[in-house]
Amino acid sequence: MKKVYINSIASISPQKTFDNSEFLDEIIIHEDQVVFAVEPVYKDYIPPAAARRMAKGIKMGVVASKMALREAGLEQVDAIITGTGMGCLRDSEKFLSGIIDNNEQFLTPTSFIQSTHNTVGGQIALELQCKGYNFTYVHGSNSFESALLDAKLQLELEEAEHILIGGVDELADHTTKLNKIIHHIKDKKTSSHNLLNSKTKGTVFGEGANFFVLSNKKQATAYAEVVSVKIFNTLSESDVAETALSFLKENHLTVEAIDAIVLGRNGDVEFDGFYTKLSLSLFSNTPQICYKHLIGEFNTASPFGIWLASKILKTQNVPSVLKWNDKNTSSYNTILLYNQYRGENHSFTLLKSC
Repeated sequence: MKKVYINSIASISPQKTFDNSEFLDEIIIHEDQVVFAVEPVYKDYIPPAAARRMAKGIKMGVVASKMALREAGLEQVDAIITGTGMGCLRDSEKFLSGIIDNNEQFLTPTSFIQSTHNTVGGQIALELQCKGYNFTYVHGSNSFESALLDAKLQLELEEAEHILIGGVDELADHTTKLNKIIHHIKDKKTSSHNLLNSKTKGTVFGEGANFFVLSNKKQATAYAEVVSVKIFNTLSESDVAETALSFLKENHLTVEAIDAIVLGRNGDVEFDGFYTKLSLSLFSNTPQICYKHLIGEFNTASPFGIWLASKILKTQNVPSVLKWNDKNTSSYNTILLYNQYRGENHSFTLLKSC
């Protein structure tokens, strides 16, 4: 089977990541319960008349996809696969509010049309005039990993040569209020500095779009090889270490072969124990990296982990703000990523330098 490479990356997040020539050179310290994306100048990528009609999630997704394609030097791909947890949430809320406010009458269809989860994938396809395979996965915090797995299988089996994949989610007022009520969002404003060490329920919510061009042909721009992806709906805390070990064995690797582990720790005292199980046992001597204190938690936050792991493999540099422990290594060749949200939708992803 063919190998699968990440040939380009693009990220729009609550940090200034849309400039791919930098790697978290300038860190924005957030002090709130929700953190919003730092957006590029959209008119540089989308005609202003078109951008006005687009929801924020669509704009982030379309622009991130264009950035990824530009870096890969491609004008067309064989398939577009997106992952999203909540879709275009703002338009969903706008349409539902319209139903209530207008007594279910005289509704304009625009918000409904743009509220569907596959809107981003469809809009990207329209921009590219891509008539190939177009699929959107909505699997909670495994949405992006499902897209990655789909793309990997197609490329390995040579059903496609270049595939654009990405994950996108946006914040919306009403859903944010509901998450505060049920304590999924922290009760008090929390600084990025203190989030991962907080001993309270909930986390800080964020938003963003991360896109990648995957191919079974290695280009000069290549960042990493996608070795393996595995997802689980449920795992107990006691099973996490054993599952990670089994995942490494399947890929003929030992714990010592992992140069860094990227953890989706988010400061929620109820569920960070899953990461603690790994960081204090199997990977206690491995450099550990965390990122959600910079971008917040959302269903497709994990592709930001893929973005930074790809950056680390290419630049051989880890910004100090990402380091969870004081372990170091001479070079980064193999990186393991682990993510879960509220005890569900666990994923293990293995990347190698190429």
